[in-house]
Formats: sequence, C-alpha cells, structure tokens
Amino acid sequence: MLSQTLLAASRSTRMRGVITGVPLTRRVVDRFVAGDNLDQAGLVISGLVGEGLAVTVDRLGEDTLDAAAAAATRDAYLEMLKRFADLGIAHRTEVSLKLSALGQKLPKDAEKIALENAIAIAEAARDAGTTMTLDMEDHTTVDATLGALRELRGEFPWVGVAIQAALFRTEGDITDLATAGSRVRLVKGAYMEPASVAHQEKHEVDKAYVRAMKTLMRSSAYPMIASHDQRMIDIAHALVAETGREQDSHEFQMLHGIRTTEQHALVAGGDTMRVYVPFGDDWYGYFMRRLAERPANVMFFLNSLVKR
Repeated sequence: MLSQTLLAASRSTRMRGVITGVPLTRRVVDRFVAGDNLDQAGLVISGLVGEGLAVTVDRLGEDTLDAAAAAATRDAYLEMLKRFADLGIAHRTEVSLKLSALGQKLPKDAEKIALENAIAIAEAARDAGTTMTLDMEDHTTVDATLGALRELRGEFPWVGVAIQAALFRTEGDITDLATAGSRVRLVKGAYMEPASVAHQEKHEVDKAYVRAMKTLMRSSAYPMIASHDQRMIDIAHALVAETGREQDSHEFQMLHGIRTTEQHALVAGGDTMRVYVPFGDDWYGYFMRRLAERPANVMFFLNSLVKR
C-alpha cells in the first residue's frame, strides 16, 4: 500500500511542490542523485570508476512535451559522452536514456524525433568507445521503445534495453530478446501498473524475475541483472555456475547510493558491477520511485528530516 501511494505521488504535481519545498529533502536526494550538473556528477562517476565499478549515467528528466527540450536533452548526452572520453573513463561509463525525454511523447512526429535523437547519442557513444541502454518506462511505452530498439540495433547492435519483470508480457519479450550479444537489463519494475497488465504481489514479481533471468542466463544474450535483492543475486550466481558462463558475459547492476557494500563485494568476487548514476535537477519522479521500491529508503528519508 505504501509503495502504491508513493508511486502515485511520483506523478502528482501537488506532491511535487510539497516534497521539493522541504529544504532538508535535498540532503536525502543527494544519497541517490549525483548532483545537479555534469561537473558534480563527473566527480562522483570518476570516483566510482576508480573503485573498480562500472557506471551507467542517466540525465534525469522524462515526459518531455517540447521539441526544443528534447533536443537539449540530446545535446546534454552528447556533451556527457565527450566529457567521459576526455576523462579517459568512457570504457567503464555508458549512458542510460529515456525515450520520453528525447521526444517520444511529443504531440507531432514523436517516434521519429525520439529515434533521431537516440541515433545521435548512439553515434556519440560509439565514437567515445562505450555503449548506451534504453530505460523502460510505464507499460504504455513498451512497444514504442522496443520498436526504437530494433531500429537502433540495425546499426548499433550493442544498444541495451531495460525489461520489467512485473509486466505479464515480459516473458514473451525476453524470449524475443535472448539472442547473441543482446544486452538486456532485467529489472523488477518501478511504475504503478494496473492489474490488467502487471503482477501486483511481490512474490509474483519475484517469480517472474527468476523466470526471465533463467531465460537470459541460458541464452547467448548478455544479461544485466539489476537488483538489490540478495536472493536474486544468489540465484544469478547459481545460474552462472549451472551454465558455465564466463564472468565477462553478464553483469550486475545497482542504483547509486543503495547497498554500496554489496556492490564492492561483487567487484571483489570478480563480477562486473555497474552503478546506475542519475544526475540533474529534475529529480522528483526518480526520487519518489526509489522511496517506493524499498521501505528502508522511506525510513532513511524520514530519519534525515528529523535529524538536523
């Protein structure tokens, strides 16, 4: 119930004003968001790479309804990728992007504009010597996102995509995506979806996640296991042993600021561990979804508000 309430709040303009208006909120946000701008984020990212972690970077923002704003997002990613190349960390630092931030929901020529912007970012990623992954948003965007993925992979076969285990359709999508070299980030899902399209109970989502993980691990795809759930990590390791996968044929992913000790433990064990690092001043929706995912995040937030 708490998670559903927080997910609803993530879309609420009124709640956005309430939460962002609390001065101490920013102190909590800093745990999950690596600054408002690229200079601040660059320091965090360089530090993580220096600790042996890989990184994927998200410039926060979504549901763009203005073509100029979508172009500005594209240009910000181009600048970001050039910066990573200049810093010599591009080989360990890819980018994650939401197609809705690139124009997927524009009133006119939405899919064309979003795809053109994504192609420009993919070209910059290739030139920098790295990759990119398409974030998945709510269920209404899945077909459009997978359509864009197919177009992008014609020239950039290394483009990855996030797939949400909570959706009923995911088993079919995972089967289609489980091809040689296909980079697939498997997540549980962080959006409030109706019962007609998604599992509502945690144990059902967990079972769906494991089914999808088995399909990926037993295929020739490149699974990106994005979970903070230790049971899922243990199952992934068991599947690696069962299938005889090499350690460079898959990776684990976690969010910046969550389970950092476990992140370093995975690196120490020889795994590739990639940290999802968001930055930017449009942090509200992302922040609320992080609170919804784990009750411990809510307690951290509340404790920070009372401990001055």
